[in-house]
Amino acid sequence: MRGGAQLSVTDLRRSTRHPVNLPIIGEHRARGDIMLQLANVSTTGFMATGIEGLTRGERVTIRLPHIGRIEAFLVWIDGDRAGFQFERIVRLDDFAKLIKALQPNLKARQDRQDH
Repeated sequence: MRGGAQLSVTDLRRSTRHPVNLPIIGEHRARGDIMLQLANVSTTGFMATGIEGLTRGERVTIRLPHIGRIEAFLVWIDGDRAGFQFERIVRLDDFAKLIKALQPNLKARQDRQDH
């Protein structure tokens, strides 16, 4: 791929990243379904671990709660970690719903500990 991905979103590395531990299935055009372990997510992209066989510029489509299907481009890779940039910036209200959906239910956890 000459010159890597042509990204429409500028590099906004200052976006707040929220730590997550989320296994997710990514859809890759040539490799089909691939497993990704999301380590953090922001309105502009995500970092995943356990990455094997992907190179910069490759595209993966993922499905996130409240966001739906969204394509992301691999922009950096370091060992088994990789940073992906979304094709578009996620709206802040949708992102807040995503984070709320990914956070553990603290009340339910506390109720289990009491029993």
